Amino acid sequence: MAESAKDVVQQAEDRLEKVAEKVRERFDRVTEGEFTDKIKNGRFADQVDHGVDQGRTEARRRNQGGSER
Repeated sequence: MAESAKDVVQQAEDRLEKVAEKVRERFDRVTEGEFTDKIKNGRFADQVDHGVDQGRTEARRRNQGGSER
């Protein structure tokens, strides 16, 4: 009986190793994907920077007592 329990545990460990390997492979594919490349190349930099700059400008206006947009 103890031997069969060891076999079950070994099978479970083997399955978990396979699942972990698949997860690592998929994660690597996602992190090396097209979207990540666009971010690394700065494709979205203008959009993000514009929003941050606009927010700062509006905050500055509010602090100085100027009118909002």
